[in-house]
Amino acid sequence: MIDKISKMDEPRRSVMQQVHDVVVTAAPSLKPRIWYGMPAYAKSASAPALLTLRNDERLNVAITEKATFRPAGGADAGLMPAAWYFETVDPETEKRIAEIARSVVD
Repeated sequence: MIDKISKMDEPRRSVMQQVHDVVVTAAPSLKPRIWYGMPAYAKSASAPALLTLRNDERLNVAITEKATFRPAGGADAGLMPAAWYFETVDPETEKRIAEIARSVVD
């Protein structure tokens, strides 16, 4: 997976490396892997991905359908937030990405 990130153009490469570092620190039980060509994290190298990173028109971190379903409640009622787009990672974004990573293993 690090090889996949290292082939990205700057500044995205640095941002995705920062996100990777946040995920592996926040949820050390998740194992980095490639899932359908994307950097991803799973409970083991052969398990389905629970969290993916995408480098498309926008960068995003997403919870896959393999993660435990957790409805948001409130205005989102029975919907589960599943994807977050970002361009940079400031301290608040870093904190939220860490929470998202932990949520797929809790």
